[in-house]
Amino acid sequence: MAHTHRKKIVIVGGGTAGWMSAAALVTVLRGHYDIQLVESDDIGIVGVGEATIPMIQRFNQVLEIDEHEFIRETQGTFKLGIEFVNWGRLGDRYMHGFGTLGQDMWTVRFDQYWQKYVKQGKARPLEEYSITRMAAKANKFMPANHEIPNSPLNQIAHAYHFDASLYARYLSRLAQGRGVLRTEGKITEVVQNSETGDIDAVVLESGQRIGGDLFIDCSGFRGLLIEQTLKTGFEDWSHYLPCDRAFAVPCASVSPLLPYTRSTAHRAGWQWRIPLQHRIGNGHVFCSAYMGEDEAASILLGNLDGAALAEPRLLKFTTGMRKKSWNKNVVAIGLSSGFLEPLESTSIHLIQTAIARLINFFPSFAAQNGTSEIEKTEYNRQARFEIERIRDFVILHYKLNQREDSEFWKACANMPIPDSLQHKMDLYRASGRVLRVDDELFAEVGWLQVFEGQNMPTERYHPLVDLQSETDTIAYLESVREVIAKCVHVMPTHEAYIAKHCKAARYPNDA
Repeated sequence: MAHTHRKKIVIVGGGTAGWMSAAALVTVLRGHYDIQLVESDDIGIVGVGEATIPMIQRFNQVLEIDEHEFIRETQGTFKLGIEFVNWGRLGDRYMHGFGTLGQDMWTVRFDQYWQKYVKQGKARPLEEYSITRMAAKANKFMPANHEIPNSPLNQIAHAYHFDASLYARYLSRLAQGRGVLRTEGKITEVVQNSETGDIDAVVLESGQRIGGDLFIDCSGFRGLLIEQTLKTGFEDWSHYLPCDRAFAVPCASVSPLLPYTRSTAHRAGWQWRIPLQHRIGNGHVFCSAYMGEDEAASILLGNLDGAALAEPRLLKFTTGMRKKSWNKNVVAIGLSSGFLEPLESTSIHLIQTAIARLINFFPSFAAQNGTSEIEKTEYNRQARFEIERIRDFVILHYKLNQREDSEFWKACANMPIPDSLQHKMDLYRASGRVLRVDDELFAEVGWLQVFEGQNMPTERYHPLVDLQSETDTIAYLESVREVIAKCVHVMPTHEAYIAKHCKAARYPNDA
């Protein structure tokens, strides 16, 4: 029986999306498919997405990446959450911490007992019942210790901050070591099949023709295959998320080394602060309809903790999503599939889930057309659901502000929002209940922290809370708070943990 030729996957574009895709696919496919990645040294990568959420641990585990080596190689640090400053009212601060809140013990969720007694002044602020929030506040860090059952130390959830270009370089070495072929060059032509419209090949400036069966578009905002070639179309969400520019600039490190990202709201947008071992990543996301570029750059440079290490770099974007992430034999992954501002550090997560979804719906090349339309439709439905629900969570931060100091924030507070988000807000306001739909990314605890952190009132709490006596409930709340405080006390500082386990060389090797 004749052997059919080996099927080939071509990844267009490097950067975080390209090399995450290459590293994951070469690991999962175990050498049964040829994988070639085409990138041009002349085309820069966006490379500012340096903060992540805890699910990235799963990605690294699939790739059998050692956590401490990974942190050293990427000048990384650990992340326990995001601190939001000035998002409710000027002067407000709250943390969206990872992991659980309190300890569920009786009939309903922990936060419902807290809701009842905080209104009566008999419970402490919400953060005191979260080990990640209290550890972040104290600049402490350690990973969860799974050898201590029923302890908050078992419930520490963490993610990472890292240098995105070093991460791409690290994954590039790993992927090429496992068999991915990297080709350097600029694509000058995309060849489509005259009958099906599928992509048959890409042609480089050198004249080299690279054919493939499945193409993954990691070409960034321009969407070389998915948009420029296939004209898939883009759904613009600027009416919900009006910020359309960002300046990014690194600055010198300062002590202490914080184990969290900070997001500070300014007059017409917000500033990120991401601490790495060798520098701090900073950026100012803003709305050009309310603020000029010179003022935005000046605000960013005026709010750095250390000396700027470069000139601010301007990025322009439109928030929204591609109408289809999978069109014909092209799957868009990363910025080519859509963009949400990095307020909740979801960019790298969306790359990760797109790769996982592609593996789940991996084409049956034995079938006549590779992948049936029903499979592509389901892939696209899942991709849309995921990004729309993350969009809603990001919109919530803007909608729920009470700032009176700028026209931008007043417009955000009054803007129409998707029905899916309005329903969540109405339900919480009426009953203190948080609804999670179909495993959407952000769980109840995330929504609760933003609702509470940005001063959203509730009219009621769950009626079954009243089944427990006040004495027992207050004692329970207090015991949770005390145990968390003791646990945080024994944790090492973030700086000490890194110094002991995963300190990088002082200067990254740029060779």
